[in-house]
Amino acid sequence: MVGDQSYPAYQLRNVLAYLRQHYGEEVVELLCSQIGVGEQELAHQQVIYVWQADFAMEFLQTYTQDAEIGAKVGHQYSVEDLDFLLSFFSRCDTIGDCLQFVLTHPELVGSFTDTLVSHEDGKLYVRWLNTGKIKPERYSCQFQHSVCGLLTVGKGLAGQAILADKILLTERQRDAEFLSSVTGAEVIFEAEFNEWTIDHKYLSLPVTYCFDKSNTNTTSNQQVSYIQVLLDELRQSFPDCPNMDQMASSQNISSRTLRRRISQSGTSYQKLVDQVRCQAAIGLILSGQKSVDEIAEVMGFGEVSHFRQSFKHWLGHPPGHFLRLNEKLI
Repeated sequence: MVGDQSYPAYQLRNVLAYLRQHYGEEVVELLCSQIGVGEQELAHQQVIYVWQADFAMEFLQTYTQDAEIGAKVGHQYSVEDLDFLLSFFSRCDTIGDCLQFVLTHPELVGSFTDTLVSHEDGKLYVRWLNTGKIKPERYSCQFQHSVCGLLTVGKGLAGQAILADKILLTERQRDAEFLSSVTGAEVIFEAEFNEWTIDHKYLSLPVTYCFDKSNTNTTSNQQVSYIQVLLDELRQSFPDCPNMDQMASSQNISSRTLRRRISQSGTSYQKLVDQVRCQAAIGLILSGQKSVDEIAEVMGFGEVSHFRQSFKHWLGHPPGHFLRLNEKLI
């Protein structure tokens, strides 16, 4: 999944919660500014762009310099965090059913990779294929996050610990005390693939979690929030984003009603417009396929200097700063 494909917003909310708890509010605000999304808007979104989730994971690794940060954030998940996925898991009878759903619906659960699943000698093998040629350390962070998140949520669904058998990493040998302790797995380094293995006995465990019926209705749980509706319309109209009066007209309501609804969600119309425009600009920068001048033209700016000023207004830094940051992360 790349570019502007969708990715579950709850995963980014979990990353921000971890950063707030361990590193403080300023770090949360820094990450939000760099991916062009505010927490107020995020609270009303079910999905984000996949590049935003990818950037957040890379930010975690770069900022903390902790080789096990992916595992630590993944271990923080709870079943209640899963947002609209609860409606799907509520229909599963066993942990194996839940895992099957995860592996076969990457477009819903979010994925950075292709996987190869196999069964042998009473064990399930899930191998990650690095078709995107991501750096080993960065890929490993995403992999550890996924494994620990799945096992932690699985524990919540089954009401008992679910342990991995082995975890293979392509990284060089290092300390993996946290990863080993929370997964129960033997961690093997310098492997050919990133892969995790689990005994079949865990797949047959029944789902015992008591789902809140009010949160497991497929229709209501998948219903897009009003903020998301506005964001989608703004993205569809980009780069010619409508003004508030035009948006209100398209929604068949008055400008006053639109302003009130947005205000009740803790944001403003201008912030939504800025979010859409800066996300588009960042996405173009991260693609590495266009110069700043070309991006300014795509964004609808007559003068590149105006684009630079607007970009600095959105993120606090000119485009060149973000380009240098992207080069460091890549």
